[in-house]
Amino acid sequence: MAGARSASGETGVRRIGFLGGTSPDPATRRTAIDPFVQGLRELGRVEGRNVEIRYAWAEGAPERLPGLAAQLLAAELDVLVAMGPRPALVAKAATTEVPIVALAVDNPVEMGLVAGFARPGGNVTGISSFSGELVAKRLQLLKDLVPTAQRVAVLANPNTVSRVQLEPALRRFERALGFSVTLFEAASREQFEPAFDAMGRDRVDGVLVLADATFWTDRARLHELVAKHRLPSIWGGRDWLDGGGLASYQSDFPAIFRRGAAMVDHILKGARPADTPFEQATKLDLVINVKAAQAMGIAVPTALLVGADHVIR
Repeated sequence: MAGARSASGETGVRRIGFLGGTSPDPATRRTAIDPFVQGLRELGRVEGRNVEIRYAWAEGAPERLPGLAAQLLAAELDVLVAMGPRPALVAKAATTEVPIVALAVDNPVEMGLVAGFARPGGNVTGISSFSGELVAKRLQLLKDLVPTAQRVAVLANPNTVSRVQLEPALRRFERALGFSVTLFEAASREQFEPAFDAMGRDRVDGVLVLADATFWTDRARLHELVAKHRLPSIWGGRDWLDGGGLASYQSDFPAIFRRGAAMVDHILKGARPADTPFEQATKLDLVINVKAAQAMGIAVPTALLVGADHVIR
């Protein structure tokens, strides 16, 4: 199917690989895949005509990612798109030759993806989604919604972000916000319930759930546990709130993936990732779930409602 490879990117059918840690469920399609494909189409790259996109999904099982990356790379890709931090790191480890566009990742320099934002210096470029800064903003959001909170939990997957990385930042946020912040970890569905039981023993007043492919894939179970423990919860994206989450503050994922399509097009035209600046998302979405707040007896401040991009009633 594919034509001859061309440095100009204008000859033959170009092959794009798409490596994701989640599953291609309707929410993932709406917020990531569809904006990416539409962005390519607007640039004249139409799937099935002059572009072939090969998808590989880990379905929330990060141990599958290296094998999936190898399968994609065996197809002689022109560009490999990696969705999220873990897929990006796996992609970087899998090839030094195929250009990689890493989308919705954390700080790429701290992750070891690139040498610098302005000049990545290798075969990886992409778009950061503010992850580190957003943790502080989400904790502030929880304080605004539950001003009496004294103890707050942060739930993270250690396969995505390590305690060594998180703890120093959490201690800074703790001092700034005036309540204690305790990190709880869960690497799999089987560890969800023990983590929430531990939160119950610690009598936490709310929980911030850090976005992760494993958490996303099994988010229905997390919703059940949040409801069981009656914990006000803050999440990373509007689609996390379907199970009764209180609020979300996250980068605009459709905008990231539309912009990602433009970066892929730029590379297919001959640009090198090493010289293509790593970008940072510019738009953040605040979503308030008034329905969930009312069910928990929480009065949402008017300022938050006025400033929200979306309100669920």
